[in-house]
Order: sequence, then C-alpha cells, then structure tokens
Amino acid sequence: MRYVIVTLALVGVVLSSITLWIHYSGDVHEAVSKSLWNSAFVDRSPYSAVAGIPIALFGIAGYAALGLLAWFRRNTLTAIASMLGLAYSLYLTNIEAHILNVWCVYCLASLSVIVLITLLAFGQLIFGSGEPDSGGSVS
Repeated sequence: MRYVIVTLALVGVVLSSITLWIHYSGDVHEAVSKSLWNSAFVDRSPYSAVAGIPIALFGIAGYAALGLLAWFRRNTLTAIASMLGLAYSLYLTNIEAHILNVWCVYCLASLSVIVLITLLAFGQLIFGSGEPDSGGSVS
C-alpha cells in the first residue's frame, strides 16, 4: 500500500507544480476573466500565498514529505501528516467556494489526491499492511 501512497504523492507534487507555474506565469488574460472554472484566477488571488510564499510550494513540500514518510514506512506519521494536509486543503476549498466563487481544477484534483492518501494512510494504520510501522506506534 505504501507504493500507492508514494505514487499518489508524486501526482500531488505534479499538480502542485502546475499550480505554481500558473501562479508565476505571465498569462494575465486568464486571471482577469472570472468564470466558474478559472485556475489562474484562484492561483493569483490574495489567498494563493501565505507570507508571500505561494501555497503551491507548501503543496510540493507536503506531498514530498508524505511520499518520503510512506516510503520509509512511517505509517503513524503518514496518517497524521495526511490529515493535516486534508484539513488545509478543505480550508482552501472552502475559500474557493464561498469567498472567490471560482474553482481551480488543479486544486480540486489535489483535494482528491489528499483524500485518497488520507484514506489509504489511515486504512494502513488501522487494518495493517503486513509491513512494520516505524512511526513510533506501540504494538
């Protein structure tokens, strides 16, 4: 199961990299038109950065950390980190839905990926996978 989590984490890195590219791309025309589906508008909104750091960079780092945690069989830490990532992703999705009123396709795809990672990580933790947990849990 850890290979599936690692693969999904790589997909998350790719999706976050695409949104980072959109954040810094010079295509202003897309960001100006506010249709229902507009990734550029979302990725250039005031909510797309924290302290000047694009959220996509946090996504890249977070997915890379999840992939490494899963790879090194840190099952407990993988589950906890994925839950934190899911909570933040849901917070950002709430901003898209209720403040910006615009949806980012890549952000929703990323939400789907973190939901799957969280379900798999907790499933692996609860039901076991036959692999030892090096995450500090007591057996």
